[in-house]
Amino acid sequence: MPVALEDIMRLLCYISEERKMRAAVRHSGRGALVTGAVAFVGGLVGGPPGLAVGGAVGGLLGAWMTSGQFKPVPQILMELPPAEQQKLFNEATAIVRHLEWTDAVQLTMLVMGSEALQQQLLAMLTNYITKELRAEVQYDD
Repeated sequence: MPVALEDIMRLLCYISEERKMRAAVRHSGRGALVTGAVAFVGGLVGGPPGLAVGGAVGGLLGAWMTSGQFKPVPQILMELPPAEQQKLFNEATAIVRHLEWTDAVQLTMLVMGSEALQQQLLAMLTNYITKELRAEVQYDD
C-alpha cells in the first residue's frame, strides 16, 4: 500500500505528545552575534578595557539568550521543512513497513498497541532531534 507522509507525521506527533516530549533548539549563531556585537560596542566606547568588559557582558548575554527555550516536539515536527519531514518519514517507514493501515488513526492504533514499535519510533525521533536538529530533548512527567 502507498505510505502517506502525513500519516507518519501524525503518528510521530501523537507519540511525542503522549510522552510529553519537548526540545530546546539552541541558537548558537544568534548568541555569537550578540557576543560579538556587544564586544565591538564596548571596544568602540571604552577602548581595550571596554572591549574586555563588552566581551564578558556579551558572552553572558549570549549564553542567556541561547539557553533552553523548550518547544513541544509535535510543534517542531510540523514546522520542519519538507525535506526534513521526508528524512523522518523514510526512517519511520523503515520501522513500520510491515504494518498495513488505511489511515493515520489506524496506524496510530497499531503502533500504540506495541510497546516495541513505540520504543523504536521514540528512539529514532530522539536521535533525529539530537543529531540533526542539535537540540536537547526533555520529557515532562
